[in-house]
Amino acid sequence: MNAIHIISTAPFFAKKSGAFFQEDFDLYCTVLSALNWKKHNGEIRLFTDSAGAEYYRSTGLDGIWDEICVCIPDDMEGIDPKMFWAGGKLLALRECTAPCVMIDTDFIVWKKLCFGKELIAAHREELYPDIYPPTGYFRLKDHILPQFDEKVLPLNTAFLYLPDNDIKEFYVSQAIAFMRSAVSCDDRLCYMVFAEQRMLAMCAEYTGTPVKTLLDKDHLFFPQDSFTHLWGAKQAMRDAPQLRSDFCRKAAERICSEFPDYAYTVDLIQDL
Repeated sequence: MNAIHIISTAPFFAKKSGAFFQEDFDLYCTVLSALNWKKHNGEIRLFTDSAGAEYYRSTGLDGIWDEICVCIPDDMEGIDPKMFWAGGKLLALRECTAPCVMIDTDFIVWKKLCFGKELIAAHREELYPDIYPPTGYFRLKDHILPQFDEKVLPLNTAFLYLPDNDIKEFYVSQAIAFMRSAVSCDDRLCYMVFAEQRMLAMCAEYTGTPVKTLLDKDHLFFPQDSFTHLWGAKQAMRDAPQLRSDFCRKAAERICSEFPDYAYTVDLIQDL
């Protein structure tokens, strides 16, 4: 099964000046994510914008993917990259043909997966009202949401398999229309996770698309060796240099031992 990583640099430039860069732990995880997908499941490509493509080609790390595709508009087609910091994922998905898999660069699949007619996401999430408020909370200029079921639990999209173009196109079109229509505000969490994660679950329910998850939401922190999601550990590593050093060392050792042909990536990351 072909997969894509997605990197949009617009949120970076919306907050910082200077050249785009990725932190060392992010780079190690990206390498392991790409190489393990190729080892167990198929090809993987990077969908990005012009600055993302330039960064990975200039660092020499572009060889971990089967191809780099510049398909995310640098201007995000007018979508606010601060408010919708993962909006590039939806714009990239628009360019895919289903069936397809989208994997966050901080998510690693350590085994072979099986795919069928079900949509597959990383896991469900609880409907905490401070994160997932009722749909009446959102201020939209001109988009009217379908009669979605508000009781369905959101789907975490660190991993997402879309089985056919019907659900892919419905979900992506609804999410992009929502982001374009949203009235600008300082809420950078509720609006984004609605467009990306809650709307996915609602669209699947609305279309009758069956859904599976890789992980049980009630057992996310139980020991398992099939999947790794860095997510919350990123800030912990920024705050604790020793934790960061230990992770990078272990990741480097794993790349060198399991993927010796890509051991050069460790030197490249250390040079950065």
